Amino acid sequence: MPPEPPYYLLNFERALAWIVERYDDLLTVEERAFVGGFQAAPPASRALLVRMLMRQGVLFRASRLSYDEIGCPRAAAVSLIALGWVDAAPHLSLAELFALTTRPELLKLFPQAASAKTARKAEWLDTLTAVYPDARPYAAWRRTLPDDDCVFHVTIAPLCDRLRLMFFGNLHQDWSAFVLADLGVFQYEKVSFAASSRAFQRRDDVDAYLALHACRAALDTPQAWEASGDVDQLLSEVASIKTDNPWIESRRAKLLFRIGQQCERRQQWDTALTVYARSAWPGARHRSMRVLERCGRHDDALALAMHAARLPESEEESQRVARMLPRLQRRASQTMAPAHRSAAVERSTIAIGRPVAPCSVEYATRDHLSEPDAPVYYVENALVNSLFGLLCWEPIFAALPGAFFHPFQRGPADLHAPDFRSRRASQFAHCLAQLDDGTYRDTISSHWQTKFGVQSPFVFWGALSDELLAVALDCLPAMHLKLCFERLLDDIRGNRSGLPDLIRFWPAERRYEMIEVKGPGDRLQDNQIRWLDYCVKHGMPVRVLDVRWTDEDTDHAASDAHMQDADNARRDASGAEIA
Repeated sequence: MPPEPPYYLLNFERALAWIVERYDDLLTVEERAFVGGFQAAPPASRALLVRMLMRQGVLFRASRLSYDEIGCPRAAAVSLIALGWVDAAPHLSLAELFALTTRPELLKLFPQAASAKTARKAEWLDTLTAVYPDARPYAAWRRTLPDDDCVFHVTIAPLCDRLRLMFFGNLHQDWSAFVLADLGVFQYEKVSFAASSRAFQRRDDVDAYLALHACRAALDTPQAWEASGDVDQLLSEVASIKTDNPWIESRRAKLLFRIGQQCERRQQWDTALTVYARSAWPGARHRSMRVLERCGRHDDALALAMHAARLPESEEESQRVARMLPRLQRRASQTMAPAHRSAAVERSTIAIGRPVAPCSVEYATRDHLSEPDAPVYYVENALVNSLFGLLCWEPIFAALPGAFFHPFQRGPADLHAPDFRSRRASQFAHCLAQLDDGTYRDTISSHWQTKFGVQSPFVFWGALSDELLAVALDCLPAMHLKLCFERLLDDIRGNRSGLPDLIRFWPAERRYEMIEVKGPGDRLQDNQIRWLDYCVKHGMPVRVLDVRWTDEDTDHAASDAHMQDADNARRDASGAEIA
């Protein structure tokens, strides 16, 4: 009886079968030939190829491909070389050679580097590049060494990356996702996959994604910013990519936003304005205001800010615009509008003993405040998000087109899309209605039991416990949960964070309070201010607690507070820094 194929090979074959089943109409002749050729290749050859595909890069020394189930890598590579999937004699640049070679080996290859033994490999490379500018075969580089090692170049890697893209719907996940699932490290919700839920509906979608990915890689290349013409070329390439796929179009918007940020950093104001105007990514309009202000076009900045104030795209933009408007109106010699004032939140100071063992100020405050009849938990964003995720499990994991592409997704691909809620409006309405009739407790408790450990973009399994869940459901009014969940759904990207650090419960009285902890020198962040403002406006008990250590002298503490007030004032005057 033949031995069982290794797990990683079985997983790769499962992925190929999935791709053929779901994307048969989109595969190229070359991709079909690869699938057929792979199935016919010897087991050891298939295993070696997958091993290399699972590792970083495309160049591998044969001597470092030692796997018991494969045996001799050179023998296993024979079929791969014959198929044209692997090159056993690639020409290597000096940089590629350095990446594959140890320091002792480099000293033997380049004796002139011996005088700088303490230097880093990168410094050796800089020194030797001018001497060895041309690529050459690995054997030619290593002619002074006694071994007969060779290098494999996986030439089929780009095609396999296309297949990986079609399977995952992205390029940041790799084949190790199978391994982690098999080992039980990650569990994923089982979602039904209709043909309409494919990541790519046309071959052009695949090509557009890859083209945008290449532009994103170019953006991170320093050479792309050596001359403005290079930026213009990059923008031209981004604009030339044709697609009517909404989620791919959102990737273009995000890429344009990042290009705009790069232009800002280099004070290329006109280009930044042009790019932001083309981008529908959240925050692009605010960045345009900042650029207009930075280059002295205060009237234009004010006009755009006034328009945004009337029709804000989010609470975050509204907050930023409110901070900018007084400054812009002053510079434009216009009557200043009344400054936006956040709702008054209770704020007090407490002095506690510095912990003997190092720990965060939040944990120290939790331990100081907690009492048997009024326990305090450090939850930050975990509790509200988790309760929401448990209540709304079904709409979050609804198998809608463009949401789930493969079995290893933590959440829907359109989670941050503007229409995420509207596409699931009736399902979310059904879930939130349970907060009115009281059935929400059963739903949350049921999902806590049946879905425990399954990956979710909202549920923090490690931060929850039976005890915390029970006391939270007893003490948090359904109406307050509904207010929090509505706010999450209004802007998932912006509102999943910023919630207060601690929550204190009084189980006997079935009430609670949220506490935002600020240590010495710490200050409220914008998203925290927005949550505090929302809670106060809607009558949810919340306060800010400034913590001092009892071993600090009074003068130092007063100075600390003065410096923080001055810092906050400067921040309010200048607005947010360039992202």
